[in-house]
Amino acid sequence: MSRLIYFYTKETLEKVSFNPDLFAKELKKAMKILLPYEMEHLKNWLKFYTDNKPELTKCVAVICKK
Repeated sequence: MSRLIYFYTKETLEKVSFNPDLFAKELKKAMKILLPYEMEHLKNWLKFYTDNKPELTKCVAVICKK
C-alpha cells in the first residue's frame, strides 16, 4: 500500500506544479508520510521533473535538507 502513496504523491505534485507554494506544501506533506527509500525515489524524480521548471527549483532545496 505504501507504494500507492508514493504514486499518489507524484500525481499530486504534478497537478499542483503550476504553483510553487502549493508544490512546496505538498512536498512537505510527502516528506512526513513516505518511507526513506520512497523519499530517495522522490528526490530523483523531483530533480528530473524540475529540470525544466526553474520556478520549482527552490523545492529541490526543501527536499534535500532532510
